[in-house]
Amino acid sequence: QVQLVESGGGLVQAGGSLRLSCAASGRTFSSYSMGWFRQAPGKERDFVTAITTSGGTTYYADSVKGRFTISRDSASNTVYLQMNSLKPEDTAVYYCATGVDPLGVRSVSRVPSYDYWGQGTQVTVSS
Repeated sequence: QVQLVESGGGLVQAGGSLRLSCAASGRTFSSYSMGWFRQAPGKERDFVTAITTSGGTTYYADSVKGRFTISRDSASNTVYLQMNSLKPEDTAVYYCATGVDPLGVRSVSRVPSYDYWGQGTQVTVSS
């Protein structure tokens, strides 16, 4: 069983930054890929970004490329999402999840490619 706890969400003005954290426990952290998804009210859960087990490969949705950065720290069993130049359309609940490896270009953005999910953290960007 894996437990994931997100933190770092909040209210920020457009153009601002936030850093989300996802603390993992219950399984060897380095043995699985990690992803971030987001879900706005009334919409489907959308892929944001993912990072492989070693951190050597990252994937980003086109909507966040150049603004968001995913990273992982094996010492603290934590994955981070640095979000810069935030826009009102980034407003959503953000979820981290563990990947069902191996993830590839075609599978990385799909919800069924992930098995354990956190409870989510709200990010609100005001205009």
